[in-house]
Amino acid sequence: MDAPQLIRTLVGFDTISRDSNLPLIEFVENYLDDQGIRSRRVPSPDGAKSNLVASVGPERAGGVILSGHTDVVPVDGQDWDTDPFGVVQAEGRLYGRGTCDMKGFIGIALALVPQMKTLRRPLHFALSYDEEVGCLGAPAMIETITAELPAPAAVIVGEPTSMAAVTGHKGIVALRTVVRGYETHSSQTQRGVSAVMTAARLVGYLGGMAEQLAADTEPGNGFEPHHSTVHVGIIQGGTALNIISRDCEFVWDIRNIPPDDPQVLVDQFEQYCRDEVLPEMRRRHPDCSITTELLAQAPAFGMSDSPALALVQSLTGQSNTGQVSYAAEAGLFQAAGLPVVLCGPGSIDQAHQPNEYISLSQVAAGEAFLRDLIGQLSA
Repeated sequence: MDAPQLIRTLVGFDTISRDSNLPLIEFVENYLDDQGIRSRRVPSPDGAKSNLVASVGPERAGGVILSGHTDVVPVDGQDWDTDPFGVVQAEGRLYGRGTCDMKGFIGIALALVPQMKTLRRPLHFALSYDEEVGCLGAPAMIETITAELPAPAAVIVGEPTSMAAVTGHKGIVALRTVVRGYETHSSQTQRGVSAVMTAARLVGYLGGMAEQLAADTEPGNGFEPHHSTVHVGIIQGGTALNIISRDCEFVWDIRNIPPDDPQVLVDQFEQYCRDEVLPEMRRRHPDCSITTELLAQAPAFGMSDSPALALVQSLTGQSNTGQVSYAAEAGLFQAAGLPVVLCGPGSIDQAHQPNEYISLSQVAAGEAFLRDLIGQLSA
């Protein structure tokens, strides 16, 4: 199969993060096995999902890892003109969920496996699960890679960068805060403790933190926005208009630039809850509480000079680099001591959007890039 055919096949597997990716993993296993390439699964703790690691070429150091995530974001509530899981080709584009982020890169790489027979240094596939919900699958996969594979010379994470070299991305910390108030009739505000109104106060405090980060961070660092961010994405609580709410919770995230420690921000928020808000709540009722739990975390990435960057620049002929504000798995590879760079086909502007697409010109650019990489590793 050529690259567009493989992209179409991969997109046909509904791998929204809330569901299993095992049918896609099984397809890739069989595809590689048909070409004499063995692979290994690194499953999730419950076995419902899996990473996949495979090596093409000789078992020796100095190879290159091609990293991509197999999960995609939901299509719920989005206004699609076509079936999100049935690729449509039109106007020089392939439309479908994941065409850009990032089944395009995976499909291009798999399509070139027949061209990898002459490799003198290996190419390794590292396909993860649950990147879109906090890079949950990659840590175990990277642990397997560092323990079992010959040391690679570079890791290329094929996120959509329009084939530009990206040397930095923000980290992410995802959290849930649960507020427990005290129910009374809404006419008795002097007795009750509103969980909803308390949560609103906490959300306002997080908004103030975000504004302070923007003011305190010098611009010109290559990120847009230039500062670490704090954002509340979901809030829910309350029972009825005339009941002072007992429960409310909200889910929020911190996306930090490499110099910032997100734990400092979490500690600041929890100190505000503990020292200023909670005592007021418990003066009315002792059972009130505020608890915050960590849902997911992935480190920021910043590697301005590395063998991975030099390799990508030699292949693209471009010396310019950039940073991106989304989180990815490069920070996890860097934390494991591996030289890494982001470079892949498609634009992040199309990722997560209704009518997501990758242009055929970007597919061709990605294919040319990987063909040149195969040539270099075969020399």
